[in-house]
Amino acid sequence: MIKGYFDGLCEPVNPGGVATYGYVIYRGGIEIVSGYGIIGAGMLGDDTSNNIAEYYALIKLLEKLIELGIKRDIEIYGDSLLVINQINGVYRVKSTKIKPLYERVLELLNILQNVKLIWIPREMNREADRLSYKAYVEFMEKYSREALQYYKRYLVSEKQSTALRRLGIEVAPHTPRRLLWEKYIERK
Repeated sequence: MIKGYFDGLCEPVNPGGVATYGYVIYRGGIEIVSGYGIIGAGMLGDDTSNNIAEYYALIKLLEKLIELGIKRDIEIYGDSLLVINQINGVYRVKSTKIKPLYERVLELLNILQNVKLIWIPREMNREADRLSYKAYVEFMEKYSREALQYYKRYLVSEKQSTALRRLGIEVAPHTPRRLLWEKYIERK
């Protein structure tokens, strides 16, 4: 059985942040391929959101499966309840921004056979999550000065960074403020 995991993010703010994706494909529990990348960024004038990023992550995963010639008996896991439920027909697609992405997923799924899309909690999607965050970090480092300035109000402040260092917690300048609590919890 082939298992694929996908994740997308939009950091440090949603919508309007840096939208990225990550995916991993396993055969018999062994990783055969993974990928990650940038979809766009609000600071570059792109229309970005977490939901758009999640859809792109699924599209990239499906395209890779097809490219590898893997076309049947596939389980796909994602932590986006919206995407999984829309693809499985539980939720309707109302957003005009999401509709073309949804249709692209259906088009790709039409090429495949015996595919199950399954929702999992974020904790069970760590590798795809790590890859999508890696793409975010690479973007922030590539556009360092401009990105840090543009997203400044959503990132860890120097004062917060100093306080965390006193606790023995190192954070990068591109760390979203909303992740401060998670960083602190990881230390406990």
